[in-house]
Amino acid sequence: MQHSKAIFMLLVMFFLGKNVLAQESIHWLSFEQLEDSLAKQPKKVFIDFYTDWCTYCKKMDRKVFTKPEVIQKINTEFYAVRMDAENRDTIQFDGHVFFNRLATDKRAGIHDLAMLLGQRNGIFAPPTLIILENEFKVLDRRFEYLYSEKLMEWLSSFE
Repeated sequence: MQHSKAIFMLLVMFFLGKNVLAQESIHWLSFEQLEDSLAKQPKKVFIDFYTDWCTYCKKMDRKVFTKPEVIQKINTEFYAVRMDAENRDTIQFDGHVFFNRLATDKRAGIHDLAMLLGQRNGIFAPPTLIILENEFKVLDRRFEYLYSEKLMEWLSSFE
């Protein structure tokens, strides 16, 4: 009987723990929310520019941004912003208005904000990961898929 209770308790803890971890995620902000948050409490900023067609972006969503250590690191030490680089919304940020001037009826185009912060040699290629200081100065950029270990190493270099 005691053995059955122990197994039952282990199963309960396993499923409760699994649900808690499954619900934990990165607290992604919009650029507008970022400005409000930084005004209240300065912190470095982690930005993920992605596109819907980017295979490596989707892989990072599934394999990297779901790791508990990555979630904790980003949520604790950074404000996190995630934006579809092809989105057509008008965004007010840092006293400026940004929009997707490259979008047409036949082409998605890259949003001005993604081009401003995330281009390399005049080209935007996702996934694009950026670290900003709290006053919007770019500290570093990565234009590639980062395994969770590499991402953690990179994020830790800003402590």
